[in-house]
Amino acid sequence: MSGRGGLTIAVMVLLAALPPVFYWTGNPFYLDLATRLVILAIAAVSLNLILGYGGLVSFGHAAYVGLGAYAVGIPAHHWLYGGLESLGLATVSGYVQFPLAIAVTALFALVTGLVCLRTKGVYFIMITMAFAQMIFYLIVSIEEYGGDDGLVIDTRSELGLLNLDNPLQLFGLAYVSLLVAMLLVRMIVNSRFGMVVQGAKNNPERMATMGFNTYAFRLVAYVISGAMAGYAGALLGNFTTFISPEMMDWSRSGELMFMVILGGAATTVGPVLGAIVFIVLEQALSTITIYWHLPFGLLLMGVVLFVRGGLAGMLSRNKDR
Repeated sequence: MSGRGGLTIAVMVLLAALPPVFYWTGNPFYLDLATRLVILAIAAVSLNLILGYGGLVSFGHAAYVGLGAYAVGIPAHHWLYGGLESLGLATVSGYVQFPLAIAVTALFALVTGLVCLRTKGVYFIMITMAFAQMIFYLIVSIEEYGGDDGLVIDTRSELGLLNLDNPLQLFGLAYVSLLVAMLLVRMIVNSRFGMVVQGAKNNPERMATMGFNTYAFRLVAYVISGAMAGYAGALLGNFTTFISPEMMDWSRSGELMFMVILGGAATTVGPVLGAIVFIVLEQALSTITIYWHLPFGLLLMGVVLFVRGGLAGMLSRNKDR
C-alpha cells in the first residue's frame, strides 16, 4: 500500500472512531466540532475537483454551500408558516430538500459556469466571486427569509428511520457522505473524463488539438462540483439549524480554498486534512486572539512556499521513508 493510501485510511478511521468516543464519554462538543469538520470537508472535496484537478480557482464556491442550506431552510420555513404548497416545496422531507439542494446548485453552476469558463486566470477568479456576491446580496434583500439576520430552521430534515436530531446519526450521515464524495471524486479523476479535465489544466491547447472540447468537460466538472457543495450546504443547514447570507460570503470561499491548498490539492485526503487543521486551529487560536486569521495566513504561506503537495504530500513522504 502506498504512503498516501495508508494515510487516507488512517485519517478516515480516526475521524470515524474518535468523535463517537468523545460523545459517549460526556464530551458532546467534540462530536459537534467533528460534524462541522466533516461537512466542510465535503465542500472542500467538491472544490478540489475543479481547483486541484481542474486548475479552476473559484472564489465563489461558498455560494453553493449557502444555496444548499437555503434549499433546506426555505421549504421548512414555508412548511411551518405556509406558502409554496402548490409546488410541493413546503416540506421538511429530506427526500425533497436534499435533491432540491443538489438541483438548485447544479443549475446555478451550469448557468454561471457557461459564463465563467469563457474566462481564465484572474478574470475567472473575479467573475466567480462576483456571481457569489450577487447571490449574497439577493438573499440579504429578501426580508421574508430573515435578510441579513438569517433564518432559523425549526425542524430538521426528515429521512425516514434516520433521525437528524440525534447528533450521532447526523454525524454518521455526514461521515458516510464524505466517504462517498471522496470515492466519487477519485472515480471521476481516474476516468477518461477526469483525464481530459486534468489535461485541460496542464495544456488546454494540446487537448483541444487532440479533438477534446475542453470547455464542455470543464463545465460538467464545474456543475458536479457545485452540486456536491450544495449537498454539503444541506447538511450544514441541518447541523446549524440556522442559515444566513454570511454562509456564502467570499471569505467563506477563501476558507475552503485554504483547506484544499493546505491539505494538498489534487489529492484524495488533502481536503480532509486541510479541514481538520483549519477547524482545530480555528478553535484553538480563537480562544487566544480575535486576530486568529493572521497565523492562518502565515501557515498557508509557509505550506505553499516550503511544503510541496501540502500536508498530504509531506505526511505520505514521511510514511514512505
